[in-house]
Amino acid sequence: MWKVRLGEVESHFADIVWQNEPISTKELVELCQNELNWRRTTTYTVLKKLCERGIFKTENSIVTSLISKDEFCAIQSEKFVDDTFEGSLPAFIAAFASRKKLSEKDLDEIRHLIDNFKR
Repeated sequence: MWKVRLGEVESHFADIVWQNEPISTKELVELCQNELNWRRTTTYTVLKKLCERGIFKTENSIVTSLISKDEFCAIQSEKFVDDTFEGSLPAFIAAFASRKKLSEKDLDEIRHLIDNFKR
């Protein structure tokens, strides 16, 4: 499996791609200059790293994702639960709920999710 974690700067870069894809490398360079104050070479270096990790691809100077942001976040979440709570989702929820009060709305949404997964 490819490396799941992204640093803060890589995450910001990935968000730029996800929000604008498909995007030409020229447009991506311009966005990164404006939003991250990067040079062209920095943009290409980070893009190459994330392509090598299987998150994005570049074909004919067009950048697209190989996985969606939602899928990426799901994989990160799954890895966190596996690494931190030995894969136990109930243990994660118990730890989360012990520090943050869940609202009725939160609880209703969780019940709804559980009911949908039972079907």
